[in-house]
Amino acid sequence: MIWSGFLDSRKEVSAQRFTLLITNKWKGAAVALSDEIKAGIDGVLAPAWSTVDGQVVPETKDIVLKNGAVKLDATYLYADMANSTGLAQNYTPEAVAKVIRCYLNAASRIIRARGGQIRSFDGDRVMGIFIGDSKNSDAAKAALNISWAVREVINPKLAAKWSDLKWTMDHGVGIDTGQALLVRGGVHGDNDIVSIGSAPNVAAKLSEVRRPETLFISEAVYVMLDKASKYSQGVDMWTKQGTQEYGGKPVTFYGSKYHWQP
Repeated sequence: MIWSGFLDSRKEVSAQRFTLLITNKWKGAAVALSDEIKAGIDGVLAPAWSTVDGQVVPETKDIVLKNGAVKLDATYLYADMANSTGLAQNYTPEAVAKVIRCYLNAASRIIRARGGQIRSFDGDRVMGIFIGDSKNSDAAKAALNISWAVREVINPKLAAKWSDLKWTMDHGVGIDTGQALLVRGGVHGDNDIVSIGSAPNVAAKLSEVRRPETLFISEAVYVMLDKASKYSQGVDMWTKQGTQEYGGKPVTFYGSKYHWQP
């Protein structure tokens, strides 16, 4: 009995020591991480920006992570597949992945063919950046082409592949133009380009509008369109939708139901 009690007490002491070591280990890790976070924030806030005027759309490697920034006069296009949640709730992940990839594949090919540079994917959404004298018209033509791809190519092919598919692809495209500041966000080894400014934000918001029209452009884009991207057989393809506040800023925008084969 004495020997048994001694062993039990030894087990209790060992357990207490083990618990203490584990507790101290995790406390140490937490302290180290908190210090790392504080140092990281100081590293972001302390250095002044090293900003250059961009002549091309930069890639991630072109911007210094510590304090690099590129100013760019650009037109932003966001193409967003609608109701992917409804799709995911009713069909297998393998089928859903095929559908989303169809949209991103077509949109990406069109954006690049129209002179845009792709700099971001977010789930079922892709973002393209257009620069140059024809950036607004190029982006509008890309939007019209994407609508054609959804209506005339993707939906018929999905129906042919899955005869029991009860879901039809819809989408929204938003476009705005203006000056943006491109920086790198994240940490070493895990970072990407982030576009700061009204144009990327408004374009993203416009892509989320759900109306009979599927393409939406700000008035700033509309007034810069060339005839080919504005009219179809003499009829204006874009109708005024009204004014919406985004971040406290009123934005007048136009919408279109048209589609255009590339």
